[in-house]
Formats: sequence, C-alpha cells, structure tokens
Amino acid sequence: MTSDDSFIDRLLGRLLPEPPPLPAAERLVPDWMPSQPFNRPPVPAAVLIALIRRPEGITVLYTERSPDLRSHSGQVAFPGGKVDANDVDVADAALREAEEEVGMARSEAQVIGFMPTYFTGTNYLITPVVAVVLPSGPFVPNPGEVHSVFEVPLARILHPESYGVFRITRDGQEHQTWQIDHDGHRIWGITANITRLFRDLALGEAAA
Repeated sequence: MTSDDSFIDRLLGRLLPEPPPLPAAERLVPDWMPSQPFNRPPVPAAVLIALIRRPEGITVLYTERSPDLRSHSGQVAFPGGKVDANDVDVADAALREAEEEVGMARSEAQVIGFMPTYFTGTNYLITPVVAVVLPSGPFVPNPGEVHSVFEVPLARILHPESYGVFRITRDGQEHQTWQIDHDGHRIWGITANITRLFRDLALGEAAA
C-alpha cells in the first residue's frame, strides 16, 4: 500500500459517509456576521475537494474564477456552486459543477465522503464533498466561469506552516481568514477556511 492509499484509508474513517443533514437556520453561525440580518433562508451549496492522483503524489484541485463574473470574480475557489432542484444530492451538485467548470468526467471521480456544512456570511450553506480523482486528461476551464485551473500538492495543504492570515474590512469591521500562497495564487476566504478544516480533519486535529 502506498502512502497515498494509507492517507485515503485514514481519511475515510474521518469523513461523514453520507451528506450531513442541513442544520436549522436558527442554529447557524456564519463565518462572519453581516451588518444586516439575513432576509431569506440559507442557500444550499456544494464544493468538490478533488484529491487528484498524480505520479508524484496527491494534489488538490482549485480554480481561479473568471474576472467577468458578478460575484467573487478572480478569486480562488473549489469547483462548486448552488445545489439545483435537479441535483440528486450535494455530491451530484459538486460533480455536476466540476464537470461544467473544468470538464472533470464523473466516471473519473469517486466520492469518498463529506465534511460538516460550512455557513458563510453571504448566507450560503456549503457542504464540502471529498472525491478521489484519476483523470484521463487535462482539466479544461470553462471560459464563462473559470479563468484557470491549478493544483496544490497535498503535502503543502497538510503542512501547518503553509497557512497565514488574510485580513479584510467589511462595513468598517475587520475580518480574518486563513490564507495559502502557492505558485502565484493566493487562496483566502471561504476556500482557505474549508481547506484548513479539511487539513485538520484529515490529520485528526482540532480545528485551529
């Protein structure tokens, strides 16, 4: 058994085997508190944490969003988005989005589990879906949604010194998130926070 296989075996024991039930809205605490209370129910969403099997070891897939998008343009993200009415579940939504955004074939992705939901200050309730991917070809960004695709070695994701702090001011209040810099890309905000939660879960450590 390779070290990658050992990692995935350990990870299987720490992930949720089924999508977690969505918490009641009144019990949700967002990652940052908006200045105005939410005026609608949380929007269910899903992201795909794709563990890509490469000859040199596992990598984690990220996208850089198109600069032409209305929201979060140019930011780094996991493949993902809102759960549509036609999606069977959050895994179906995450795989659909990955196929639409970067051309990832569903047949090449094996969903191995789920992380607890993550509630954002923009009122999205995100379920991270974890999959092992053995791609048969390159990922091709959809120019309408994705500017570029890149991968970060899993070893870098797992190393605590890869993480710094990103600070941003909203409505006069300073907020901070995790930050990861890799090969000219800056990962921050929701994506960096979920990455850190994945790292802590994978290593069996308490969330920092």
